[in-house]
Amino acid sequence: MGSVAVSRLAVAEDLPAASIVDQVAAIARRELAPQAAAIDEGAVYPDALLRRLGHVGAWGSHQPANGMADLRCAIQSIAAVGEVCGATAFMAWCQNTLVWYASNSNNPELVAKFAGKFASGEILGGTGLSNPMKSFFGIEKLKLRGRRVEGGYIVRGALPWVSNLGPDHFFGTIFEREDEGGGIVMFLADCSDPAITLQPCKPFLAMDGTGTYAVQFRDVFVPDELILAEPAGPFVKKIRAGFILLQAGMALGLIKDCIQIMDEVDAPLSHINRYLPQQPIQFRELHAEFEKETMALARDPYNSDDSYWRRVVALRLRLGDASVAAAHAAMLHCGARGYLKSHRAQRRLREAYFVAIVTPATKQLRKMLAGDEH
Repeated sequence: MGSVAVSRLAVAEDLPAASIVDQVAAIARRELAPQAAAIDEGAVYPDALLRRLGHVGAWGSHQPANGMADLRCAIQSIAAVGEVCGATAFMAWCQNTLVWYASNSNNPELVAKFAGKFASGEILGGTGLSNPMKSFFGIEKLKLRGRRVEGGYIVRGALPWVSNLGPDHFFGTIFEREDEGGGIVMFLADCSDPAITLQPCKPFLAMDGTGTYAVQFRDVFVPDELILAEPAGPFVKKIRAGFILLQAGMALGLIKDCIQIMDEVDAPLSHINRYLPQQPIQFRELHAEFEKETMALARDPYNSDDSYWRRVVALRLRLGDASVAAAHAAMLHCGARGYLKSHRAQRRLREAYFVAIVTPATKQLRKMLAGDEH
């Protein structure tokens, strides 16, 4: 728990927070960069590196203290990872989100047992809220069902994609109660449970090394100690802004590297690249604007005002659009050299599309802003 205490201190003091981000950035450059292509191709799932990042405080800085939480250091850390590898930035978001769930739970037994271990990286895991987040806005129906039994619940169903998983990992998700109309419960799923099956997914366009599986629940007993929130509705409202704001780190890191890619080809190609409509300076200004807005919102993730929530959703939408635009511009600036499989520009383009489609996807964000909820 020592590293968690240090990380909490970082919320109040910018210097320790900066130290965490600096250490994360150094690990990303030194240890992650050589693995980025292999992670993208699915040859490597970087669990050792994720644990190493946990040791320097990457997953603990946003834990609440005295009823307050600050996401700035966590987002900056994800961005530092994202400058090097979009897939690992996504896994960093998964881990940070798992910590966010556990540390915000009102279940003291769960908090005591798991929050510190998730925050330190001793236990890795992810978030199974893609289907529930879609269900809340009338896009899908909940795929998990549960019924009350003595000491917990029996849960069945299947989730098509959950990331940052392995046989000893955990993730947070939601089931609908079969025995209570409209009741929903959020819980931690233990991947080591023999009644839970992880099935590898078909190859993706990018980011295959993210530990992404289809997860089947065959009458899984979920004890009360693994219940994050019951009922889940108020809890989801509490954690939803953090869930989305933490994703900003993926976009900020990717956009920054796309600017770097354009800068790298400036000397040999500026004579022709100057005719392109989008230039690095435009994305630098955009990145600075996004970073300022993200850091302002990240100070206050429990803000319950509707105007705050709409700002979070609108920012996330713009970040997805800008990620695709920046990666597209980087490809055009590179020209043929960016079309080589060995050049990271094409990897960045593929990763950018993921930022735009990961839940909440561009189309869902637009639906949310339109106020079209059920």
